[in-house]
Amino acid sequence: MKLKNYALFLSVAVLLCMSSAFAQTVYSFQTLDYTGDTFTQLLGINNSGDIAGYHGFAVNQGFTYSTKTKKFTNENFPGSAMTQVIGINNEPFKTSGFYVTKSNKTEGFTDYLGTFTTVNFPKTPFNQLLSQNDYGQAAGYYSTKADGSGPDHAYVYDEFGGVFELFTIPNSTSAQATGINNSGDVCGFTIDSAGTHGWLKILGHFTILDDPDGVGATQALGLNNKGQVVGTYTDSSNNSHGFVYTINSNTWQTIDDPNNGVGTTVVNGINDNGVLVGFSGAAPINNGFIATP
Repeated sequence: MKLKNYALFLSVAVLLCMSSAFAQTVYSFQTLDYTGDTFTQLLGINNSGDIAGYHGFAVNQGFTYSTKTKKFTNENFPGSAMTQVIGINNEPFKTSGFYVTKSNKTEGFTDYLGTFTTVNFPKTPFNQLLSQNDYGQAAGYYSTKADGSGPDHAYVYDEFGGVFELFTIPNSTSAQATGINNSGDVCGFTIDSAGTHGWLKILGHFTILDDPDGVGATQALGLNNKGQVVGTYTDSSNNSHGFVYTINSNTWQTIDDPNNGVGTTVVNGINDNGVLVGFSGAAPINNGFIATP
């Protein structure tokens, strides 16, 4: 596999003055838990309403879910001890995520119609793929330690060329790439001396994304093809809230699951129809949710 290194550069001001005074989108929330389990996380959604996720607090088991048929389909890397399905695209239908081997090694994977492929940055002990677009690109990261304790290094993997694009983020001590859309825009989060921040790379321009109050850690976890980014942040009371950030209007909306998770909400995925998926609650109990505008 070929390797390429790209140093991202600061070309847009840090987003500390985002507006939250705008017409808030009203969402209808639906709780969706894997049958018979009290721990479910919904992590990605495509435009057809197919959802990627996993269940099981102690032993992670991957799945996809169809909002059309209302059915779960189990999806686990063959021979793995645990699997999380995270990224899901539109066409051709493909998923990505990571699995843990029986020898306790964490490795990234893609799955195209039941054909699983392991994806690891060369000579690294820990990898996860966290997003998948329609053009054979997956976003993820590797850790320098086998237990995943970092530091982490963000990358995008081109499945057709076998090429990794490794991002060097200014002032970062650790970073993950968590989302990629069809334009090649990427989001993620980074850790520096000041804390944890979301980040965006759009047309080669790198931008830091923090919650409007700037009081807690911010993680960008997914983005769509319509200029919307989702994720989670913590407030001054250490409560977790989801968010939707709209790039063109520079607007921010806080999201809380009213059914199960006010103050414990994570939004992990968004499709081009603006439908959100995520989870809420405190482990070992998590509830998945779908939020439809």
